[in-house]
Order: sequence, then structure tokens, then C-alpha cells
Amino acid sequence: MAVQNKSRYIKFGIYLILLVLLNVAGLTLYLRADLTKNRVYSLSKVSREVVATLKEPLTINVFFTKNLPAPYNTVERYLRDLLEEYSLSGNRYFNYRFYDVTPLEEGGSAHSAENQRLASDYGIQPVQIQAIEQDEVKIKKAYMGLAIVHGDMVEKVPTITSINGLEYQLTSAMMKVNNKISALLKLEKPVEIKLYISPSIREVAPYMGLKDLPELDNGVNEIVTELNRTMYGKLSFSTVEPSGQEEIAALADEHGLMHLKWPDIPQSSVKAGSGVIGIVVEHGGQSMALPVLQVFRVPLFGTQYSLASPDEIDEMITESVESLIGINESIGYLTGNGALPLYGMPGSQTEPATSFVQLLSKSYSLKQVDLKDGGIPEGLKTFVIAGPTKNFSDYELYQIDQALMRGTNLALFLDSFQEIMPQQGGPFGQMPQYVPNDTGLEKLLDHYGVRVNKSIVMDENCFTQRSSRQYGGEQKIYYAPIIQNRNINSDIACMANIKSMVGLAMSPLEIDEKRLAENKITATRLFSSSERSWEMRDIISLNPMFIRPPAGEEELRSYPLAYMLEGSFPSYFADKPIPEKPAATDEAADAQEGEKPAPKADLSGFEGTTTLASSARPGKIFVVASSHLLRNNVLDAEGQTPNSAFVMNVLDVLNDREDVALMRSKVLSLNPLNDPRAQTKIFIKSINIVGLPVLVVGFGLLVLLHRHVRKNRIELMFSKRGES
Repeated sequence: MAVQNKSRYIKFGIYLILLVLLNVAGLTLYLRADLTKNRVYSLSKVSREVVATLKEPLTINVFFTKNLPAPYNTVERYLRDLLEEYSLSGNRYFNYRFYDVTPLEEGGSAHSAENQRLASDYGIQPVQIQAIEQDEVKIKKAYMGLAIVHGDMVEKVPTITSINGLEYQLTSAMMKVNNKISALLKLEKPVEIKLYISPSIREVAPYMGLKDLPELDNGVNEIVTELNRTMYGKLSFSTVEPSGQEEIAALADEHGLMHLKWPDIPQSSVKAGSGVIGIVVEHGGQSMALPVLQVFRVPLFGTQYSLASPDEIDEMITESVESLIGINESIGYLTGNGALPLYGMPGSQTEPATSFVQLLSKSYSLKQVDLKDGGIPEGLKTFVIAGPTKNFSDYELYQIDQALMRGTNLALFLDSFQEIMPQQGGPFGQMPQYVPNDTGLEKLLDHYGVRVNKSIVMDENCFTQRSSRQYGGEQKIYYAPIIQNRNINSDIACMANIKSMVGLAMSPLEIDEKRLAENKITATRLFSSSERSWEMRDIISLNPMFIRPPAGEEELRSYPLAYMLEGSFPSYFADKPIPEKPAATDEAADAQEGEKPAPKADLSGFEGTTTLASSARPGKIFVVASSHLLRNNVLDAEGQTPNSAFVMNVLDVLNDREDVALMRSKVLSLNPLNDPRAQTKIFIKSINIVGLPVLVVGFGLLVLLHRHVRKNRIELMFSKRGES
């Protein structure tokens, strides 16, 4: 008996030792399997490369309150796992640290107050969240942010409330600070920051409620001085006080500064006048105007004025400097020919694409290009043309064609119809008119092998808008199709994780299979409408009250809505003479008046051409027939929606950044179930309504039959015993 007990103790000791050894081994050697479809919990290739190739120390300081309620506790756990993945892939320069910022009364450490001050120095402030404690909903403050420190540069992510796109945020921020250091050190001249403020505005400031305006100079100077500490002294600040009426008007027109006008103020001996106010950031021949004064109207109180806060001015200057010095790769954007404006223009009826600018600025630098001022700069990988409404001259088309031949990819967001808004003062309820939009780009696209139809796609699977009960409670917006998962080409890597999208006023596309085959160009469909779609032609009216689906089923079918073309494109001007540059404008002619013309040389007998007959290297053209995909009512500036991920993924592919596209879209907030077809829905309904009762009745009959057979078997068994 004693021998058996001794044997048990020995086995228990061996098992205990093995368990301890396994735990010790697990501290340094462990295996982790990511079973999610999109590998959400694994680092992308580009993330591993970023942390593995660091040349200087980079530290991520995380400020997260402990014991947060769901779902924020999940975010903290995911962030810890993600940073551990970065650490395993990174070299010796990568570090991260979690700071305890939980208040002492809630279980925090003695250093919590000091850590909270450190978070504030990095610009990370607590946010309010809801927490359920003892069956009560309470509002509490919590820190949920981090700061990336690389050399003298700091890039912050002030609020992290979701795991969606978190890896993309961190990797993009690390790439940004690394690029920012390189861009700043290369600057030969400082970035000029000028505060324009007329002396007359200082006089009327007290009557506008702007008591802090006299200190605006010192405030902006302090902000620039503080920014210079992390920007290697590459910023210069000056104050300009324009006073003449002509100078004021010229500055307002040139930079888009706020131009104020006021009447006489007899009680204060202030005479009627005008002035300008604003900040202009200039570098390399480019400038950006920053609004420091906001004007808004309040019912009963009239017009009100307010100055931007120091934090807002700091953020605006930082973003404008980053854009001007080009810390990110540049993307060209057409600003002429009536294209979709990026910024607000005086008198314009078209809302600017501000969400697109904010979304793009996180990864790229926008370079505005007007074909009338000069050609498309060489070196641009992508040139975006969105919603042009004015005709392109042959010379402008030639510039676009030759840019494609040199290797610049094209992203085309085109409208087949131009919206003409009713004039002010016209009849009440007058609807906008839609006229065919012919800009000249059509002949280029047709030559390359794609055509935009003059129609608008309507779809029964569309966005539904709520309306009053008298109109049925909801209104289908047929020209806003919902692009379902089955109509998205998931075979393409950048589209694989996009499950649904929303379109708006889109036209169908046609491709010329013969032309594409002759030039060995591949056309890949990215997405299309549903099988319940039809075309609105000729007279276009987008009033949802008067749109009805066609009566016949034969008119319904799916339409391609977006294509990616790739290959060596033939030049449209290969067998044509080089177009002449349009004559100079009247202003330019006046400026040149009086100059002695240069002697003309006899060039007879000389021949030459600069036309590239075909692409110097394989190029790409993305085509979608709607500029609404870039507008604020469809695109969100934070990049959380599938529409935003799609637009950025397309631009990434055109810039040879497929890995970034995959990283961005592998976690999306919208991940719907596959929408079954109509026949499938009918089958499922039939099973639920008829099939289940039939199944229950059938099962009951089988049980009854089994009992009857069993009863007969027992009776037969006893009858045989009685006979024996």
C-alpha cells in the first residue's frame, strides 16, 4: 500500500514539473493561429516591413484607462495583441509602453496623475463613455489614445473606440512620421506662415464680440514657435497688415481670405470700411488659406463671429504644412474644366469634396493641376478627373493622353449628365434639369476601349429613405443602388473584403472587346448593379416620387458600373498632328504688349514629333460614371464605410500599393450576410410556412407507425408462446 502511494506522489511531482516547464516555454515559445477569414488579428505585409526597417527609435505610448466596460475593453485587448505583433516583427528600434491613467480612487497607481499630465502634453484628452454600474447608466471619463514618438516628431491617435482600421491607422501614422522627418530635413527654404489682418478690423473687433483678436498675432506666433520645436525650425512667421482697398480686394481674390465689410458706426466714430483676415501657408509656389474667423447666423441674435481656438489653428497649420511639403506620395487632381471642386468657391452651387480631401490627406498629398496653366507634371503615378462639365480642347486631351503614355494612371469619375440648378427667383418647386455632358473625354475613352452610356441606372435594390406616413412611410431612391456582395468582383484582392456599397446617379459602362483584344488590354469589372435594374434614358428626372420600375421583366438586367483597364494603351494622337496650344488669354496678351517679338527662324524642311504612340510601360485606367462617389453625402472623411475603403483602395492600386489596400479593408464595420436571390427567398419561406408543419406531421406518423409495428411484434410473440 505504501509503495502505491509513493508511486502516486512521484507521478504527481513529474506532472507538476512538466506543467511548470510548459509554462516557462510558453513565455518565449508560443504558437498563435489566426482563424479569421480576413486575418484580422495578424499583421499585414506592409506593417511588418515598416517596423522591420526602422532606422531610428520609434516608441508608441499608450494611454488607456483600465477596467473599461464593453465594448471598449475588447479594444484595449486587441490593441495589446496588435502591438505585441508589431514588436515580434520589428527590429530593436521599435518599442511600446502602456501608461496607467486610471484614477487612484478607481484602482489606479500612484503615478496616474503624472501619466494623465503626460497624455495631455501629447494632446490626448479623456472622452466620455457610458458605463452600466449597479443597474445604473453612468457617464465616466476614460483615456483611449496613443502617441507615436519618432525622433522629434509626434503623431497622435487621440481616440481609439473601435478595432476597425486600427492597424491601418497605426501603420499609416508610423509611415507618416518617418516621411515627415525626411521631407523636413530636405527643405532648403522655410515654410512661410503669414497672418493677414487689416488694421481696420482691429478697430471694429470689439463691436463684433472679438475681444481676443488683438492678441491673435502673439497667439499664432506662439503656436508656430511651438511647432518649430518638432519641425526642425523649418517654419517662419510674419504678420501682414493690408490697408488699401485694392490690396484688400486682391488678397481676398488671390488667397480666398475672408473679406469683411461694415457700415458707419456713429456712436463710436467708426467709419464704413472693409478688411481681410486669415492665415496663408506658402511654400514652393503653392499656398493654402486657413480661416481663423468664423461667421454664422443665429436666429434672433443675427450674425455672430468667433475666432478659431489655438488647438484648431495648430491643427490647420500642421495639416497644411504636411500637404505643402509633400510628406506623402502625390496624386494629381484636375481643378479646371468645371471639375468637382475640392474647396469652397465663392458663388459656386456645387458642394466641395471636403470629405475626399480629408480622407486622401491621410495617405497622399493632393497636387492640383489646371491643364490651362501647364501640363500634367511628370512623376505623378495617378491623375484624378472628377465630374468635369466644360469641354476639353484637343491640346488638353493631348496632355492627358501623353501622361497616360508616360506611365501616369488615370482615375476617372465622370458624369454622363450635367445638373442645371433652377435660377433663383424662379417658380416654386422647380426641379433641376439634366442635359447630356459632352466634354471630349468620350473620344479618348472610346479609343482606349470603354464607353459611358448616356443613361442613369435605376435599381430595385436601392437605398430607402424614410418619409411621412401619407407617402407610405418610406421612399425608394432608385438611382441610389445598393451594390450587393454577389455583384462585387471579390476575385480582385482590393475588392475581396468589400461586401456592400451605395452608388448614386451612376451610368452603365460598355467595353469594346475587339479593341481591347487588339491592344492586349485587360478590362476587369469591379462591380455592377443587381439583376433588377433598368436604364433611364433621354429625359432624365431624378424625382423619386415619379420613378417607377418598368412593367416588363425583359427590361430588367444587371449593368456594369466600374472597370479597371490595364495594359499598353495606344495613343489617340498617334496618327494625328500635335494639337496647337490655345492662344493666350486677354490678360496674358496685355502683359506681353509692348515686348519686342523675337526674330523667327526659318524652320522649313524640319520635321519632328513628341507624340508617344503607345504606353511606355503598362498603365491603368479606372472608370466609374459618377462623380457622386467622391461627394460628402456618399463619402465619409474617417474612412469607416465601404465606399471610402473602395475609393482609397482604387487609388492605392493605381499607385502600386496593393498591400496597403488589403490592410485598410480587412476590417470593415459593414459586413452583411449574402442577400439570397428571389427564388431562394421563396423556397425558404415555403419551407418555413409549409415544410416545418409537414415535417412535424411526418415525424408523428413515423412514431405512430413504429409503435404500431412494435405492438404487432409483441402480440405475435405472446401468441406463439400460448400455442406452445
